[in-house]
Amino acid sequence: MLLILTMGHFTSSKQPDNPVSLQKIETMIKMMTCKQLGGACDLEFKAETFEEIAALSRAHAQKMIQQKDKAHGEAMQKMQQLMKSPESMKIWMENKRRAFDAL
Repeated sequence: MLLILTMGHFTSSKQPDNPVSLQKIETMIKMMTCKQLGGACDLEFKAETFEEIAALSRAHAQKMIQQKDKAHGEAMQKMQQLMKSPESMKIWMENKRRAFDAL
């Protein structure tokens, strides 16, 4: 029996009319680490869009800084320096988005 994911739930059928490939669904979720997103650790974030993964990364960075994590504090200082130049920040964001899209 074949298990098929459709419309957010699982159904089973011997011969589905319009099967959704589980492999295709899995490729919609992408993973990047904190380091890949400019952070300081190997924590993995998983999301479907760059905006979602960026939000997860920001939330993690804020949490780590609240906990006074030195490595994340240093990474945040580098980001703050980068933010002083809107053009540099724009290029940095475009590069991170391209890296995400390439996954």
